[in-house]
Amino acid sequence: MSENDPADLLPNDRVKQSALDGDVTQLHRGNRYGDEGDTFEVDGVAFELTEVTERTLGDMTDEDAKREGSPSLEAYKERMVRAHGGNFEWDDDADVVRHRFQRVDE
Repeated sequence: MSENDPADLLPNDRVKQSALDGDVTQLHRGNRYGDEGDTFEVDGVAFELTEVTERTLGDMTDEDAKREGSPSLEAYKERMVRAHGGNFEWDDDADVVRHRFQRVDE
């Protein structure tokens, strides 16, 4: 296992807090930020990557959106546009990496 910097996977304080609260349990990112079994910490709380899967945006479902803190896939798409300053176009064929993680109870 390797220790990852959560700033690489978790892009901002809101997402870090949502992970701590259990509202976010996965993130799709354009790059791979670790492998299954890797760990990272947020404010002293340990997390483990449980699944790292290459996909496309078109593979995403409402369930994926909910695991990322959005009520639906449509709301997730709208959030992505806002998060990228309006400079984001959804492309079903775009390659992404899904990172699923869970708290590690020590």
